[in-house]
Amino acid sequence: MGRPKVLPANRLRANTACTACRSSKKRCSGTFPCTNCINKGRARLCIPFKSISDSPCTRSSVTRSSIDHNADWDDDALAADPQTPIVSPPNNPTVETQPGAGSRSPEATHRTHPRMLRNLQGERVYVGKAASLSFLQLLRDTVTQHIGPSQFSHNLRSEDMLETEAHYDITNFDEEGCTLDDKYRYIQVFYTVTSGFIYLGCNTEALLSNNSDPKTDRENTRAAIRDLMIAIGAQSFPNDPETVQLERFFFTRGQRRTFSNLLEDPSMDLVRAFLLLSFYMFGACRRNAAFMYLGVAARSAVALGLHTDSSGVLSSDEKEERSRLWMSLCVIDLLASSILGRPAATAALLPENRNEFSRMSKSASEIGVAASYQLSLILAEIISSLYSEKAASTDTADVLLEKLNRWSEQLPISLRTPSESEDPDVRQERIVGNMHVACFYHFAVILVTRPFLISTLSVRLARIHQNMSMNGDSREDPAHSRLAAACIDSAVYMLQTCLEVHQSGLLHRNMGILKAFVFAAALVLGFSMFCHRDIDSEIDTAFSGALVILRMLAHKSAQAAHYLEILTMLEAAIKEQRQRQADQARQRRGRYVNRIFSLHETPSTPRTEGNEDSRTDTSSLLNAGGPFYPWIPQAGGPATPPTIDGAFLDWEGMELPLWDSFPFTEPGSFVL
Repeated sequence: MGRPKVLPANRLRANTACTACRSSKKRCSGTFPCTNCINKGRARLCIPFKSISDSPCTRSSVTRSSIDHNADWDDDALAADPQTPIVSPPNNPTVETQPGAGSRSPEATHRTHPRMLRNLQGERVYVGKAASLSFLQLLRDTVTQHIGPSQFSHNLRSEDMLETEAHYDITNFDEEGCTLDDKYRYIQVFYTVTSGFIYLGCNTEALLSNNSDPKTDRENTRAAIRDLMIAIGAQSFPNDPETVQLERFFFTRGQRRTFSNLLEDPSMDLVRAFLLLSFYMFGACRRNAAFMYLGVAARSAVALGLHTDSSGVLSSDEKEERSRLWMSLCVIDLLASSILGRPAATAALLPENRNEFSRMSKSASEIGVAASYQLSLILAEIISSLYSEKAASTDTADVLLEKLNRWSEQLPISLRTPSESEDPDVRQERIVGNMHVACFYHFAVILVTRPFLISTLSVRLARIHQNMSMNGDSREDPAHSRLAAACIDSAVYMLQTCLEVHQSGLLHRNMGILKAFVFAAALVLGFSMFCHRDIDSEIDTAFSGALVILRMLAHKSAQAAHYLEILTMLEAAIKEQRQRQADQARQRRGRYVNRIFSLHETPSTPRTEGNEDSRTDTSSLLNAGGPFYPWIPQAGGPATPPTIDGAFLDWEGMELPLWDSFPFTEPGSFVL
């Protein structure tokens, strides 16, 4: 019977094969180093096929007569003699040694790929290669290659785009129970959680003073804006039943009021309403709905001409109002699109010469939005120039980083220092806004440098896998290593900033964009921790800080809870990788010395390298449980096989060599 057909969308193909797999006509995993080269011990030689012809340098083959060309290389021999050059078999002349430092290709091939995930309805939705979810999949594949299957790499929900069910229920809440002071408090929280991203310029007093039922479309949209501001504020409060009902009531009523005129006439208030609908959906773990609402807001803004400069036609106040709304829309649209790896609705409409720092200088909130808007212009260029190509160029990355540096040098002092205001609400709003702008900057740096981080750490990880010394650092591209260090530093700075604000008690329970920033930075640090042989306390502390922040946000946000679950499983994989490295180092040292006495361990036979390996593997299996020993509890306890009708299950599948010697089989032992 023939092999069943596979749909093109479900085929696992590598965009680029390495030189070794191409010459030997073997299937390549598409990662560099690939799985075949890692298993064959030639990971340092694994490079994309096209880089051979592009490199201007001459490559010379090096052979070693002491190696059997028809067998795999011995890792112990490589570890014992790290200065011995790595070679390729003579029957594969295409694979040659890599050139020295600085002579490799200046590009880093993108190893993150677009994905098609399932939404709540089971429909496939697109996630681009710039998204954190695509980077997460690359990290899962890397972990699988080096430590095998784990909860992190084989998560059952890895193909789902986690979203929560929508709740539309406004019948079980009485608006009279929400006083005017409560509404003021919720709107103040709204200003805090959106600080640095959105500035609507609405008059709060005017919004709350009119409690009558709206009679015109304009009044109806204004009432929708008020309801949505209250809903976003209530969304960030602790998760008690009364607040949850209030949040759902105001959001559902605001949503219905927004759609009441069937979107027939665009207006500034309609753009504001859909912008708030989108921001709420990000906090409610409905990112696809948020993305669609942004599309409606963007097309309405274009119909109103917000993307153009209307000098000479409108008054200065009208121009400022339109400019504030357009900048807020661009910031949220470009951030959402970069987080999901999708094309932005406003990317093709961004002006090239538009200095908003000088135009908006009335308040700290306006300055924060203006700074974020300038960042969004650079972010759009990052996505178009780096992630629209098959490879990321170091020259392009340097130009983009230079633009980010110039942006930071022009940053007003008010965005660099905490607020000195005595009003706690104003102080919190300004500090959170400054944190949002800083995280936006670090997120942009991560997007620029992440392809080079992947390229650099893949080489280091392959070296660790082969038990090789760090003397091979010269094989790395210096430009890639420099950009990779910038990526790690930016992730550390972001998480340190967020942890400082969190420890000051200034974060609210639901920060829709912040949790995506924290997750992206934590994945970068987790990748670095997994690939590095040495432990960096600063990186470990920053990674732990990300877990602390997400653990707080998880009480209110299902998305934050999912991020926390992923990072916790990644932390377990990192611990296993470090334990394996420690065991390998101990085995190499064991050639010269053995432990002869232990208070908690009494081996009956002398430990050799072989039985130490099997003993280590057995203990790890017994401690971890898993598919081979499902009855073993994860947190300790009695290891009792399951029974059905008094009979033990799966005794046939058990292998005695995996178990310790029975006490009654030892010489001199007896049965009680």
